[in-house]
Amino acid sequence: MNRIELLNCPMDVASMEETVGLIDAAVAADRFTQHVVVNVAKIVNMQQDLQLDASVRECDIINIDGMGVVLGARLLGHNVPERVAGVDLFHELLAMSASKGYPVYLLGAKDEVVGETARRVQQLYPGLKLAGYHHGYFWDDEEAMVNKVRESGAQLLFVAITSPKKENFINRWRDQLGVTFVMGVGGTFDVVAGKVKRAPVWMQKWGLEWLYRVIQEPRRMWKRYLVTNSKFAWMLLRAKLAKWLGKA
Repeated sequence: MNRIELLNCPMDVASMEETVGLIDAAVAADRFTQHVVVNVAKIVNMQQDLQLDASVRECDIINIDGMGVVLGARLLGHNVPERVAGVDLFHELLAMSASKGYPVYLLGAKDEVVGETARRVQQLYPGLKLAGYHHGYFWDDEEAMVNKVRESGAQLLFVAITSPKKENFINRWRDQLGVTFVMGVGGTFDVVAGKVKRAPVWMQKWGLEWLYRVIQEPRRMWKRYLVTNSKFAWMLLRAKLAKWLGKA
């Protein structure tokens, strides 16, 4: 695994297979691992949000999600063969956990969504040990939630809360969670529970998942993606120009 820096954001160049292997080895060795994925929006927001920036930098594995980041890294001369999408990694790690007997905890989303996610993953991965699950609305007593996770005996924790809340929550409580591996999975539970449809494979490959999200939720998503994508494109252009002038 090779760590690079793109637009002041650290990230690891790794395949899905390599990532799963590293996590499996860490869990087997009882070695704590804090994981995060970075996409266009997160990189843009990290430029101004110092707490988010610090939370990402604390992570042991920083996978590249979003094809926009993959293409941007390639534009600036980095060899990035593939992305490791958070939702795909979630499924790979559940399959691994079912096979190895690692208990998992699902935290986040609405009560009915996380409940349906729990039901579906146990159907998808027979033998999966579900240590527990809880919705993502616990902010009036974070410590009580952390205690519940620790007392569950889970080894892997998946946190499906919006950014930057999930990154900062994980980083703030990492030493008290009692798990071996923790990963923020954003809107993954909504996808697994069938509340939100994932983009077709061809759109995923062409980096158009953001457009599919806008089509599904235009009122909520259009401004977010318009602003972050435009800022990211401008940041890339400036970085490319600076690199070109440095060689001139």
